Amino acid sequence: MKIVDVKINGIENPIGFSYPKIKCSWKVTGTTGKYQVRSKIVVSEKEDFSEILWSKEDHDLDWIGEIIDITPKPRTRYYFYVEVTDDENNTAKSDVCFFETGKMAEKWKAKFIGTNEEPSFHPCFVREFSLDGVKEIKEGRIYVTGLGLYEAYLNGVKIGDDYLAPFCNDYNKGIQYQTYDITNLLKADNKLSIICGNGWYKGRLGYDGDVSYYGNKFGVIAEVYVNGKLTVMTDESFKYCGSDIVSSDIYDGEEYNRLYWKDKKNECKPVTVWKDNKDTVARLVERYSLPVVVKETLPVKEIINTPAGEKVLDFGQNFTGYVSFKSKLPSGTKVVLDFGEVLQEGNFYNANYRSAKAQFTYVSDGSEEDVRPHFTYYGFRYVRVTGWEGELNAEDFTGNVVYSDLETTATLDTSDAKLNRLASNCLWGQKSNFLDMPTDCPQRDERLGWTGDAQVFAPTACFNMDTRAFYRKFLYDLHLDQMDHDGIVANFIPNISKAPGGSSVWGDVATFLPMALYEYYGDEDELRANYPLMKDWVDHVIHEDEEHGDTGLWNFGFHFGDWLAQDGISPQSMKGGTDDYFVASVYYYESLIKAGSAARILGYVDDSIRYAKRAEKVNTAILNEYFSPSGRLAIDTQTAYLICLKYKIFISRDKIIDGLKLRLKKDCYKIKGGFVGATMMCQVLAENGMEDIAYYILFQEGFPGWMHCINLGATTIWERWNSILDDGTISGTGMNSLNHYSYGSVMEYVYRFIAGIQPNSAGFKSAYIAPQLSSKLQYVNFEYNSVSGKYSSCWKINDDGTITVRAEVPFGCSAVYRLPGTNGEEIQLEAGIFEKTYKPARDYRLMYTMDTRLEEFAEDKRALDIIKADLPLAYKLIESKDVESLGLTLNELQTMFFMGFNPPMVMAAADKLLALKKEWK
Repeated sequence: MKIVDVKINGIENPIGFSYPKIKCSWKVTGTTGKYQVRSKIVVSEKEDFSEILWSKEDHDLDWIGEIIDITPKPRTRYYFYVEVTDDENNTAKSDVCFFETGKMAEKWKAKFIGTNEEPSFHPCFVREFSLDGVKEIKEGRIYVTGLGLYEAYLNGVKIGDDYLAPFCNDYNKGIQYQTYDITNLLKADNKLSIICGNGWYKGRLGYDGDVSYYGNKFGVIAEVYVNGKLTVMTDESFKYCGSDIVSSDIYDGEEYNRLYWKDKKNECKPVTVWKDNKDTVARLVERYSLPVVVKETLPVKEIINTPAGEKVLDFGQNFTGYVSFKSKLPSGTKVVLDFGEVLQEGNFYNANYRSAKAQFTYVSDGSEEDVRPHFTYYGFRYVRVTGWEGELNAEDFTGNVVYSDLETTATLDTSDAKLNRLASNCLWGQKSNFLDMPTDCPQRDERLGWTGDAQVFAPTACFNMDTRAFYRKFLYDLHLDQMDHDGIVANFIPNISKAPGGSSVWGDVATFLPMALYEYYGDEDELRANYPLMKDWVDHVIHEDEEHGDTGLWNFGFHFGDWLAQDGISPQSMKGGTDDYFVASVYYYESLIKAGSAARILGYVDDSIRYAKRAEKVNTAILNEYFSPSGRLAIDTQTAYLICLKYKIFISRDKIIDGLKLRLKKDCYKIKGGFVGATMMCQVLAENGMEDIAYYILFQEGFPGWMHCINLGATTIWERWNSILDDGTISGTGMNSLNHYSYGSVMEYVYRFIAGIQPNSAGFKSAYIAPQLSSKLQYVNFEYNSVSGKYSSCWKINDDGTITVRAEVPFGCSAVYRLPGTNGEEIQLEAGIFEKTYKPARDYRLMYTMDTRLEEFAEDKRALDIIKADLPLAYKLIESKDVESLGLTLNELQTMFFMGFNPPMVMAAADKLLALKKEWK
């Protein structure tokens, strides 16, 4: 029996964070026991627990979040452990863990210091100090930040693992400082160095080209404590000189020149205390950003010699981060690295980065060293290397994958290599865009926290990773901005736009994301903290509705609508064909439902009643405006039907399902929706008895579709279905990212319905496991390490037609398991492993039904041979490749007497076709 994954506020051993509440979570593994009968948390300021500060013991301590009820002191480390006894009288004790506070409300004695005049170089602030009077260095801490970005070094060693600190937020509202343990770096004689880069603060930010949006000068502040005593602080005793970083920019890259000062004076100069030091210090806050770190490394897969004569490194994977390399280059050698996502005609290409230069330049002074950029990051797979002296060796280069320090919590393995690739692409898209905030893309001159993307992807993200602390930061920043705009939610953050935001779907992240987090992590305190964001948003929309006639419809203002859908005016249209105001009104309704649900959970009865009444009014208004009296939807698009089913807005559910089926047939079963429709499509189909269509949409390899992108070489999710055309050329450069996670939302469908794991109560304390099988897959193995522990769902269709299912339920939890192929038989599961092999009522080896379309037969030689011999008229239709004809089903052919078909003829072939069984390799 073990206690694992012990975290404070979703973070392992946090140092210097803001702690609005201190909540401890843990998991129990390795026991045959089913539930806890006693648990205990013990807290001490002493690592040996010789003095107990606080403890709590009970039979029902909450493993997904138990409050440690202490009043923390500044600059203090608290040690704690968790102990659990199960129903079989086994007891386990966790490792000793800790959390540590920053300065909290303690007054800063240090000052913000800067340069005398804004230099053309990136400065390095320096201070030497001695610890001669210190007999023993027991502990050392530095509390530090810098603007725009900074890296601190003690005795030549980088302090901490953070990259791009102090990260990205509205610096006018708060400047995060970091706390680092420097005990092992301190010596008798020390040199503290802090270098600065531009970053989001004073570099280029946003596609409008804003520079120095938050400030135009470099500055740092730091306090060093040794054995609890303030020893060094930034003030007039510091000096500064020039670093070898000549320029840096988030979008454009970095120039790192080891010879920059060769023929120039670089004497140390006195620093200047910022004139607005007092106001700037007042904005300092404890960190609330997760560490941004190198999470993994990638080797060069291949060195490509392009037709244009270029040397290009291929890492085999699109990702976010930087390249480091070993340099033994002669003095004066200038190496330039250019970053791109795709090759064109075999040559390097990055025009889709728009104005982002995305370049790293290094000039060697002849020293042997490991080289990396400091104040930028790139989104890339390919790197063009120019200026390299001598042979280019793959082993000299490393791809450093950089994102927030998030734990991956989902693993999927299936019998289909392309589905496995899709799962990988989705995860890599998340890794690439979860760098301190959920960005739209990591490569071009944008990289902003678009709220619409975040909203649609959040449930998938919570399966893939433990996102508690990450989204806490995002929602906090979002609410800070909202408070400046009367409840309006930004389209993206940092909100450097001239417009405050306020589009439906995008702004609805304010209600959708907090409720998704509650569903996955079950934290009422987090929901309560986010409730003002939710309330202010729906109250804003209600107010706007009242100002526009109080109709119950959101039929005014700008909305992104079904962004990048395929049923717009042209394939390159930004908006789809579903009425923007219809989409807005549906999301108005659903945000009211979610805000009302949050109010009920939190005990805000008046709000709950008010939002329920308003939701009823909006629902009635939508039905009156967009539905016929008999229940037919007036907007005939895939997305319109999908959102009605998803959010239960209809007079007759059956009519919406029939309308969707007819619309799909007219659309030849091709995806037409965009950020709204396509992201939820398979899940809505699976929820409404159309799982066979959901499987088809997922696996079909034509355009548009997920497998079509994979067939074209995608290693991440693309912004557009046609980002790359069938001939390998990029479809355009105006808005075309090859690393854009939104359409990766389809993996929520895979996890919830194909693997079949869904929460049955908040925080996955109980689950509903109901996998949906198909002959398209022989087996699925899925594990989800939820906040409550690891659930797994595995199934396999055996060669004899039986199926084997296996499920794992974590300690303290329960599940309802719906056995596939049994007409709804359900089994109650407790903690442990369940496994069963049985003969289902449906033979899942059978590939076809009477509703199978000719298009699907066309990919199967056995089926084609039967059709060619027994149904030659249908074979001619397949040969014609006419999209309408390929959409015909066996059922429909029976009635097409005008084309020469009749029921006996079709059924004779159908008897053979419907007997075909999947032959897995």
